[in-house]
Amino acid sequence: MWQRIQTAVQMIYPPRCLGCGDLTESDFGLCGSCWRETPFIGGAVCESCGVPLPGEADGHRIECDDCMKTPRPWRDGRSALLYDGKARSLILALKHGDGPELARPAARWMALAGRDLFREDMLIAPVPLHWSRLLKRRYNQSALLAQHLGRQTGLEACPDLLVRRTRTPVLDGKTAAQRMETLENAIAAHPRRLRQMQGRDILLVDDVMTSGATLTSCARVCRASGANHIFVLTLARVAKDT
Repeated sequence: MWQRIQTAVQMIYPPRCLGCGDLTESDFGLCGSCWRETPFIGGAVCESCGVPLPGEADGHRIECDDCMKTPRPWRDGRSALLYDGKARSLILALKHGDGPELARPAARWMALAGRDLFREDMLIAPVPLHWSRLLKRRYNQSALLAQHLGRQTGLEACPDLLVRRTRTPVLDGKTAAQRMETLENAIAAHPRRLRQMQGRDILLVDDVMTSGATLTSCARVCRASGANHIFVLTLARVAKDT
Protein backbone atom coordinates (compact mmCIF):
# COMPACT_ATOMS: atom_id res chain seq x y z
CA MET A 1 0.00 0.00 0.00
CA TRP A 2 2.77 2.44 0.95
CA GLN A 3 4.62 1.72 -2.31
CA ARG A 4 1.43 2.42 -4.26
CA ILE A 5 0.99 5.73 -2.45
CA GLN A 6 4.59 6.69 -3.20
CA THR A 7 4.18 5.78 -6.85
CA ALA A 8 1.03 7.89 -7.08
CA VAL A 9 2.73 10.87 -5.45
CA GLN A 10 5.68 10.60 -7.83
CA MET A 11 3.35 10.54 -10.80
CA ILE A 12 1.61 13.70 -9.60
CA TYR A 13 4.73 15.41 -8.23
CA PRO A 14 7.77 13.93 -10.02
CA PRO A 15 11.17 14.67 -8.42
CA ARG A 16 12.84 17.78 -9.75
CA CYS A 17 16.34 19.19 -9.57
CA LEU A 18 16.95 21.61 -6.71
CA GLY A 19 19.05 23.79 -8.96
CA CYS A 20 17.07 24.18 -12.18
CA GLY A 21 13.75 22.40 -11.69
CA ASP A 22 14.33 19.73 -14.36
CA LEU A 23 13.18 16.18 -13.70
CA THR A 24 15.60 14.01 -11.70
CA GLU A 25 15.73 10.41 -10.57
CA SER A 26 15.26 11.15 -6.86
CA ASP A 27 13.80 13.77 -4.56
CA PHE A 28 16.06 16.51 -3.19
CA GLY A 29 18.74 15.87 -5.80
CA LEU A 30 20.63 17.70 -8.52
CA CYS A 31 20.59 16.94 -12.22
CA GLY A 32 23.89 16.11 -13.90
CA SER A 33 24.38 19.64 -15.22
CA CYS A 34 23.72 21.34 -11.87
CA TRP A 35 25.89 18.79 -10.06
CA ARG A 36 28.83 19.70 -12.30
CA GLU A 37 28.20 23.40 -11.63
CA THR A 38 28.05 22.94 -7.85
CA PRO A 39 31.55 23.33 -6.35
CA PHE A 40 31.74 20.67 -3.64
CA ILE A 41 34.88 20.92 -1.52
CA GLY A 42 37.18 17.91 -1.58
CA GLY A 43 40.84 17.06 -1.18
CA ALA A 44 43.14 18.97 1.13
CA VAL A 45 41.43 21.64 3.24
CA CYS A 46 42.38 24.00 6.05
CA GLU A 47 41.69 22.13 9.27
CA SER A 48 40.46 25.31 10.95
CA CYS A 49 38.11 26.87 8.40
CA GLY A 50 37.58 24.24 5.69
CA VAL A 51 38.79 26.29 2.74
CA PRO A 52 40.36 24.09 0.02
CA LEU A 53 44.16 24.13 -0.22
CA PRO A 54 46.54 23.04 -2.99
CA GLY A 55 48.29 19.70 -2.71
CA GLU A 56 47.16 16.55 -0.96
CA ALA A 57 46.41 15.73 2.66
CA ASP A 58 49.42 14.01 4.23
CA GLY A 59 48.07 13.19 7.68
CA HIS A 60 49.51 16.33 9.28
CA ARG A 61 47.48 19.35 10.31
CA ILE A 62 47.45 22.06 7.66
CA GLU A 63 45.98 25.54 7.83
CA CYS A 64 45.46 28.42 5.43
CA ASP A 65 47.41 31.67 5.74
CA ASP A 66 44.50 33.48 7.39
CA CYS A 67 44.08 30.86 10.11
CA MET A 68 47.82 30.76 10.80
CA LYS A 69 47.89 34.53 11.03
CA THR A 70 44.81 34.76 13.24
CA PRO A 71 44.08 31.51 15.11
CA ARG A 72 40.39 30.63 15.37
CA PRO A 73 38.68 30.26 18.77
CA TRP A 74 37.48 26.79 17.76
CA ARG A 75 39.26 23.49 17.20
CA ASP A 76 38.31 22.42 13.66
CA GLY A 77 36.05 23.66 10.88
CA ARG A 78 34.65 22.30 7.63
CA SER A 79 32.42 23.42 4.75
CA ALA A 80 30.58 21.40 2.13
CA LEU A 81 30.69 23.87 -0.78
CA LEU A 82 32.52 26.84 -2.15
CA TYR A 83 30.29 29.90 -2.24
CA ASP A 84 30.34 30.16 -6.00
CA GLY A 85 28.45 29.04 -9.09
CA LYS A 86 25.34 26.98 -8.51
CA ALA A 87 26.10 26.75 -4.77
CA ARG A 88 25.65 30.50 -4.42
CA SER A 89 22.22 30.46 -6.06
CA LEU A 90 21.10 27.51 -3.93
CA ILE A 91 22.16 29.24 -0.71
CA LEU A 92 20.51 32.52 -1.68
CA ALA A 93 17.32 30.56 -2.36
CA LEU A 94 17.57 28.96 1.07
CA LYS A 95 18.34 32.25 2.77
CA HIS A 96 16.16 34.76 0.97
CA GLY A 97 14.06 32.87 -1.54
CA ASP A 98 11.72 31.11 0.85
CA GLY A 99 13.23 27.72 0.06
CA PRO A 100 13.40 25.90 3.41
CA GLU A 101 13.13 22.53 1.66
CA LEU A 102 16.74 23.01 0.53
CA ALA A 103 17.94 22.57 4.12
CA ARG A 104 17.37 18.81 4.09
CA PRO A 105 19.72 17.89 1.20
CA ALA A 106 22.15 20.61 2.29
CA ALA A 107 22.41 18.97 5.71
CA ARG A 108 23.32 15.66 4.04
CA TRP A 109 26.18 17.38 2.20
CA MET A 110 27.29 18.98 5.46
CA ALA A 111 27.19 15.66 7.31
CA LEU A 112 29.60 14.20 4.75
CA ALA A 113 31.90 17.22 4.85
CA GLY A 114 31.92 17.30 8.65
CA ARG A 115 32.17 13.59 9.37
CA ASP A 116 35.55 14.06 11.13
CA LEU A 117 34.10 16.69 13.49
CA PHE A 118 31.35 14.73 15.19
CA ARG A 119 31.86 13.70 18.81
CA GLU A 120 29.82 11.68 21.28
CA ASP A 121 27.28 13.84 23.16
CA MET A 122 28.08 16.82 20.94
CA LEU A 123 25.50 19.63 20.91
CA ILE A 124 24.63 21.26 17.58
CA ALA A 125 23.84 24.98 17.72
CA PRO A 126 22.99 27.35 14.85
CA VAL A 127 24.21 30.91 14.51
CA PRO A 128 21.29 32.95 15.89
CA LEU A 129 19.13 35.39 13.95
CA HIS A 130 17.75 38.56 15.52
CA TRP A 131 14.01 38.32 16.18
CA SER A 132 13.22 41.16 13.77
CA ARG A 133 14.94 39.39 10.88
CA LEU A 134 13.37 36.10 11.92
CA LEU A 135 9.96 37.77 11.74
CA LYS A 136 10.71 39.02 8.24
CA ARG A 137 12.22 35.79 6.86
CA ARG A 138 9.89 33.48 8.84
CA TYR A 139 12.70 31.01 9.55
CA ASN A 140 16.38 30.90 10.46
CA GLN A 141 18.15 28.99 7.69
CA SER A 142 21.01 28.06 10.03
CA ALA A 143 18.56 26.60 12.54
CA LEU A 144 16.97 24.50 9.78
CA LEU A 145 20.39 23.20 8.78
CA ALA A 146 21.18 22.38 12.41
CA GLN A 147 17.86 20.58 12.85
CA HIS A 148 18.35 18.38 9.77
CA LEU A 149 21.99 17.81 10.64
CA GLY A 150 20.90 16.54 14.04
CA ARG A 151 18.61 14.05 12.34
CA GLN A 152 21.39 12.97 9.98
CA THR A 153 23.93 12.40 12.75
CA GLY A 154 21.76 11.46 15.72
CA LEU A 155 23.22 14.35 17.73
CA GLU A 156 21.17 16.76 19.80
CA ALA A 157 20.38 20.13 18.19
CA CYS A 158 19.49 23.18 20.27
CA PRO A 159 18.05 25.94 18.04
CA ASP A 160 18.18 28.64 20.73
CA LEU A 161 21.43 27.85 22.53
CA LEU A 162 22.63 31.31 21.47
CA VAL A 163 20.64 34.52 20.97
CA ARG A 164 21.39 37.68 19.00
CA ARG A 165 20.73 40.55 21.38
CA THR A 166 21.08 43.38 18.87
CA ARG A 167 20.18 43.70 15.24
CA THR A 168 23.51 44.18 13.51
CA PRO A 169 23.76 45.76 10.05
CA VAL A 170 24.50 43.64 6.99
CA LEU A 171 28.17 42.64 7.07
CA ASP A 172 28.69 42.42 3.31
CA GLY A 173 31.48 44.70 2.17
CA LYS A 174 32.98 45.16 5.64
CA THR A 175 36.53 44.17 6.55
CA ALA A 176 37.19 41.41 9.07
CA ALA A 177 38.04 44.01 11.72
CA GLN A 178 34.84 45.96 11.01
CA ARG A 179 32.81 42.76 11.23
CA MET A 180 34.29 41.92 14.62
CA GLU A 181 33.61 45.43 15.89
CA THR A 182 30.02 45.29 14.66
CA LEU A 183 29.41 41.94 16.37
CA GLU A 184 30.93 42.89 19.72
CA ASN A 185 28.47 41.93 22.48
CA ALA A 186 25.78 41.20 19.87
CA ILE A 187 25.55 37.47 20.64
CA ALA A 188 24.96 35.85 24.02
CA ALA A 189 24.13 32.47 25.52
CA HIS A 190 20.47 31.83 26.22
CA PRO A 191 20.20 32.02 30.03
CA ARG A 192 17.98 28.94 30.12
CA ARG A 193 20.45 26.86 28.08
CA LEU A 194 23.64 27.47 30.06
CA ARG A 195 23.43 24.17 31.93
CA GLN A 196 22.89 22.34 28.65
CA MET A 197 26.21 23.69 27.37
CA GLN A 198 28.39 22.91 30.39
CA GLY A 199 31.37 20.67 29.59
CA ARG A 200 30.03 19.61 26.18
CA ASP A 201 31.54 19.84 22.72
CA ILE A 202 29.61 22.32 20.58
CA LEU A 203 29.18 22.22 16.81
CA LEU A 204 28.33 25.69 15.49
CA VAL A 205 26.34 25.62 12.23
CA ASP A 206 25.87 28.41 9.69
CA ASP A 207 25.03 28.71 6.02
CA VAL A 208 28.11 30.65 4.84
CA MET A 209 31.48 31.49 6.36
CA THR A 210 33.17 34.60 4.99
CA SER A 211 35.70 36.09 7.40
CA GLY A 212 34.47 33.95 10.29
CA ALA A 213 33.64 36.97 12.47
CA THR A 214 30.13 35.77 13.36
CA LEU A 215 31.32 32.26 14.16
CA THR A 216 34.18 33.72 16.20
CA SER A 217 31.71 35.70 18.29
CA CYS A 218 29.56 32.60 18.82
CA ALA A 219 32.55 30.42 19.71
CA ARG A 220 33.82 32.90 22.29
CA VAL A 221 30.40 33.03 23.93
CA CYS A 222 30.29 29.23 24.11
CA ARG A 223 33.75 29.00 25.63
CA ALA A 224 32.96 31.72 28.17
CA SER A 225 29.76 29.85 29.07
CA GLY A 226 31.52 26.61 30.02
CA ALA A 227 31.51 24.60 26.80
CA ASN A 228 34.33 22.14 26.14
CA HIS A 229 35.67 22.11 22.55
CA ILE A 230 34.07 24.16 19.78
CA PHE A 231 33.79 22.99 16.16
CA VAL A 232 32.40 24.78 13.12
CA LEU A 233 30.46 23.40 10.14
CA THR A 234 29.04 25.56 7.36
CA LEU A 235 27.23 24.80 4.15
CA ALA A 236 29.57 27.01 2.13
CA ARG A 237 32.89 28.81 2.46
CA VAL A 238 33.85 32.05 0.71
CA ALA A 239 37.36 31.71 -0.71
CA LYS A 240 39.52 34.63 -1.77
CA ASP A 241 39.73 33.54 -5.38
CA THR A 242 35.92 33.56 -5.69
